[in-house]
Amino acid sequence: MGASRRRRSRITVVAAVAAVGLTVGLTTGCDAVSKALDCVQTAEAVADSVTDLQQAVENASDNPLQVDESLDAIDENLREVTDKTDNTDVSKAVDDLAKAVDNVRTAIKNGDETPDLSPVTDAAGELTKVCTP
Repeated sequence: MGASRRRRSRITVVAAVAAVGLTVGLTTGCDAVSKALDCVQTAEAVADSVTDLQQAVENASDNPLQVDESLDAIDENLREVTDKTDNTDVSKAVDDLAKAVDNVRTAIKNGDETPDLSPVTDAAGELTKVCTP
């Protein structure tokens, strides 16, 4: 009876260790999926903000503050994605997009009424690409 009891205890311990290992694996996997979803959602928000920026630049004569608001929205989205990821590809895409946004700000400040937005759209596309699982 003693050997049978030890065998059951050993099986119980092995099952418990396996369950803990499985739970940790699933939790880590879910965390990665959650981060990826956060990245995708933020990349979508950035894309929407870039579209708003394009429209704001087209209508700058009607509402010049809208361009600043659109640039601010992109900056806010970039802060969110930076806070939610430690992926180097995502970080590089965020940095590239932030530089492109800064260049648009500088161009507008220097009197350019129709700044080149292609670096912003390209960088936003790259962010979307690296965020897509």
